[in-house]
Amino acid sequence: MVSRVERGLVADWFWTIDRLFLAVFIGLMGIGLMLSFAASPAVAERLGLDSFHFVERHGVFLIPALIVMVGVSFMSPRQVRRVAVLLLMASILMMILALFFGVEIKGSRRWVSILGISIQPSEFMKPAFVVICAWLFSERSRHPEIPGNLFAIILFGIVAALLVAQPDLGQTMLTTAVWGGMFFMAGMSWFWIMLLGSFAIGGFISAYFMFPHVADRINGFLFNEGDSFQVDTAREAIIRGDWLGQGPGEGTIKRILPDSHTDFVFSVAAEEFGIIFCMVLVALFGFVVIRGLIRAGQEQDDFTRLAVAGLSLLIGFQSFINIGVNLELLPAKGMTLPLISYGGSSMIAVSITAGFVLALTRRRPESRAQPRAVYRPVASVAAE
Repeated sequence: MVSRVERGLVADWFWTIDRLFLAVFIGLMGIGLMLSFAASPAVAERLGLDSFHFVERHGVFLIPALIVMVGVSFMSPRQVRRVAVLLLMASILMMILALFFGVEIKGSRRWVSILGISIQPSEFMKPAFVVICAWLFSERSRHPEIPGNLFAIILFGIVAALLVAQPDLGQTMLTTAVWGGMFFMAGMSWFWIMLLGSFAIGGFISAYFMFPHVADRINGFLFNEGDSFQVDTAREAIIRGDWLGQGPGEGTIKRILPDSHTDFVFSVAAEEFGIIFCMVLVALFGFVVIRGLIRAGQEQDDFTRLAVAGLSLLIGFQSFINIGVNLELLPAKGMTLPLISYGGSSMIAVSITAGFVLALTRRRPESRAQPRAVYRPVASVAAE
């Protein structure tokens, strides 16, 4: 235990970090590892791999993810901005390279291979994009001569175009929702909100007619057309789990669910641990969003306020989309459950997001280091 009277980098970090945030993030990582034991062996066996292949890899990813999250949380707001700039530039460059030299999987070019390691650059782009847009929006009030809003719109257009080109419509919608929320919180006029909202609706309609797989998923959701095996199986797993679940390792429907360790891990959790456990899981993500928005509202600095709110919305919207698909409340879309689903790029990227939140919500160490003022009567001061 670190004493309150100690001074130093670690002591200042421990007493200035939001420990509730930290505990929830670490708790979600632990739940993700536990669910990996339940969800991934069946997938590994279908692929002819060792039963615990994905469990072992999940554990391997978990170690650097935890180190990254804690390491990033030591940063100051200025360092967060600088790291975000570098991360965004690198991510956009790799997204461009992925379009020409990336690994094509299921008709999409979203991954690049570096030294034999597959990386999805768009995952790392998201937290950096949120931080940089928060900075651009905040510059509007600090320096009116700088067109921060225009730069944020241009940056969003670049990112959205690259995501559509892959194509990755799910990440496009997620990024649009988070950026729109930040745009609203930045105090934009209703004219701009309605105008950009109209463009978003137009883009969604265009995607329906331009991309057959998007139309198939929407038609399947609305009219029960086409292949709905995964979502139907996920629904059956949730129903079978009932309130208390079948018990650890007792799930059977999960064995025929193709993406049970990634996009549909929530359904596996429902089958084996029950709806009550899933409600706790939803509450944890809700806690991250609500506490993030509350902490953002308490910040005086516009950049910190917008960045914390945007990063919290990023985690919240992504979890909402994943859980909504599992519950058949949204059309099928491949998107991981933050810190829970298997996937190296996703886990490290969400850890960076969590680290940014922890860094920006810290109470500044210098406020602790200042000596407390000592009261001295006016008479004694005059006598001196």
